[in-house]
Amino acid sequence: MTESLATDYNAGVIAETVSLAHHFLIAMPAMADPSFSRTLTYICEHNEQGALGIIVNRPSDMALASLFERVDIELAAGPAAELGAMPVYFGGPVQTDRGFVLHRPLGHWQSTLEVKDEIGLTSSRDILEEMGSTGAPADVLVSLGYAGWSAGQLEWELAQNAWLTVAADPRILFGMPPEERLAAAMQLLGVDFANLSDVAGHA
Repeated sequence: MTESLATDYNAGVIAETVSLAHHFLIAMPAMADPSFSRTLTYICEHNEQGALGIIVNRPSDMALASLFERVDIELAAGPAAELGAMPVYFGGPVQTDRGFVLHRPLGHWQSTLEVKDEIGLTSSRDILEEMGSTGAPADVLVSLGYAGWSAGQLEWELAQNAWLTVAADPRILFGMPPEERLAAAMQLLGVDFANLSDVAGHA
């Protein structure tokens, strides 16, 4: 993040090294990119090299059972079988053929990005095998694809008021149906989507 960009979107209050990991990005109504229109994105990583997030309110038509069948993992009876009805999400326009599991607790997997508060993003097959066998971890959101920003890109978009940001609440991620998550995140800011066109900045 350059100092000028930090100044543009936050009047110079935020230091250059501030990370938006474990924050929600709320797409402003003027968002032109159809991939992100009316989306709520959970930021998993944000540093000087760029940012990575998962769109958490856009379920696809695919159920987890179909994804598990595609990758040749059986769903055992019991809690694992119940996961089969959960949707697979459109996580973003990058690597849409690759699966990502946003989950809590963190656990120990081959390829996990630790976000915060026992929340992780895992891209290795071993977590899917555990889910198919035991149904754990219970708090999961599985996506195909992710949202990615190159160095400085997210800061520039924030300076253009493309997004609102707010610290994430895990209850929104794992305790609410997808169609309620965007409104719930906006309530954290005390704003309504109908009024977003008059709002700029972040919290």
